[in-house]
Amino acid sequence: MVAQAPTVVDLYTPKLLTVLGEGYGVRDFKADVVAGLTVAIVALPLSMAIAIASGVTPDRGLYTAIIGGFIVSALGGSRFQIGGPAGAFIVLVSATVQQHGIDGLVLTTALSGVILLAVGVLRLGAFIKYIPYPVTVGFTAGIAVIIFASQIKDLLGLRLVGKEPGPLLDKLAALGVALPTLNLAAASVALTSIIVILAVRRLRPHWPAFLIAVVLAAGLTQVLHLPIDTIGSVFGGIPRALPAPHLPAASAAKIIEVLPAALSFALLGGIESLLSAVVADSMSGRRHRSNCELVAQGAANIGAALFGGICVTGTIARTATNVRAGARSPIAGMLHAAFLLLFMLVAAPLASYIPLAALAAVLGVVAWNMAERHAFATLVRASRGDAVVVVVTFLLVMFRGLTEGILIGFAIGALLFLHRMAQAVEVEAVRPLLQPDLPDAANDLREPYDAAVTTDPDIVVFRLSGAFFFGAAAAVAAALDSIGEHPKAYVIDVSVVPVLDSTAAATLEAFVHKVRRHGVDVYFAGAGRSVRRVLLMHGLRPPQVRFKTTVAKALATARVKHGSAR
Repeated sequence: MVAQAPTVVDLYTPKLLTVLGEGYGVRDFKADVVAGLTVAIVALPLSMAIAIASGVTPDRGLYTAIIGGFIVSALGGSRFQIGGPAGAFIVLVSATVQQHGIDGLVLTTALSGVILLAVGVLRLGAFIKYIPYPVTVGFTAGIAVIIFASQIKDLLGLRLVGKEPGPLLDKLAALGVALPTLNLAAASVALTSIIVILAVRRLRPHWPAFLIAVVLAAGLTQVLHLPIDTIGSVFGGIPRALPAPHLPAASAAKIIEVLPAALSFALLGGIESLLSAVVADSMSGRRHRSNCELVAQGAANIGAALFGGICVTGTIARTATNVRAGARSPIAGMLHAAFLLLFMLVAAPLASYIPLAALAAVLGVVAWNMAERHAFATLVRASRGDAVVVVVTFLLVMFRGLTEGILIGFAIGALLFLHRMAQAVEVEAVRPLLQPDLPDAANDLREPYDAAVTTDPDIVVFRLSGAFFFGAAAAVAAALDSIGEHPKAYVIDVSVVPVLDSTAAATLEAFVHKVRRHGVDVYFAGAGRSVRRVLLMHGLRPPQVRFKTTVAKALATARVKHGSAR
């Protein structure tokens, strides 16, 4: 029986309606209230810190989290996605503000929303998943370095002569010249905030470390009368209400002027939001609707722009917090936005006391966490090709620009894939990339059909065939996620996979991590030397997984361990 293609309704129905249709009770609502409040507590200092680092006032970060976060959850294709301002956008937003001003930034945000809407409606979301894993790691690490460099001024309380430069080398040079203006009080507050964040995360991981550090820093600053910059002294505080919505000023000439920035916003927003949705899927075992999610992201950016906010995307850390806090539905994300609005209405005057050094410490920790140091080191060791892609992307993002880094990294990744394919054809001639269609008993090349393999409820066997690279990773991930069984073991046959790149290895690693949390064993059968090496470099090694030379040997081992009968 051939599966029916999904309809337009299937692809674009918000997960909120799906959840309500499945049945939503009081117990689910209580769980969502707790999760929403937890995420709001995390998002409150982060939203203000990201806005300040982006070159705008902190209230714009709150507007973004409130309006954008609500729309993302209400219309999105993920049950658990939390939308809001993201650290990954600091570089782009700051550059846009410097080049086009606040009005230009708001228009850019609205245009990026229109672009994301079009990408979602045209079902182009799947193409975003084709970006190779080394490119993703490289640009994320580059952004992390730039974010940290942007916080050095407030971390140390430096006073610059003139405006802080945008380019990294110029920025570092200006900061070096300003080192004699070091404010020991600001540096002490920043260091104390970092220590508090790390200590709370280690000793009480479920407590809101960012908020605790910021509140403690504000209290110390006021009690000790420390001479350091605060939100009140620099920005004059935060309004206690949302502004009236209004359309950004636009003209044909201005639209053309900001269009390149809007395309960059849309590209990064699409990547970040779908990455965040995939993280939520891996943690919850659910499956998001990518094109529906992009439509919601587009609507959220348009909505945020109407209220003077900055760009919205899915936020990985806050989404993961939402899942861990026990969220049941998108209502948790909508409540997170409502709680943020309540905090702004009630506690806005208190935000004036928050020292900028504490918010810089928050973003410093965020930058350290988003750098993906382990993944970066793994790719550098994995192969010369992956090392070239991740390092070139990393350097280009830092010194040339985000869009240039992603495009050139993607081009290098595609060329390296073609090179690997050529090597596979030349070296592994006995293992063709395209398997011929053969009769069942042709030269005994196929094993006899064993009904026990397909009917055994305790062991699921599936076969990967052909080159498994970044272009196929999304399709394979979808196939793995669609498996409905809950067996005791999986056997993955990779005997006819001649090429496997780092993106494919990361896809399999995510699948193994998900099923291992449920105590399921995973066996790889027939992995060639090059395929096995890539898997081992990405952490797929015993005891997480086991390697067997054939499917038969993997099945025999699994049956002995789990007592499964043939």
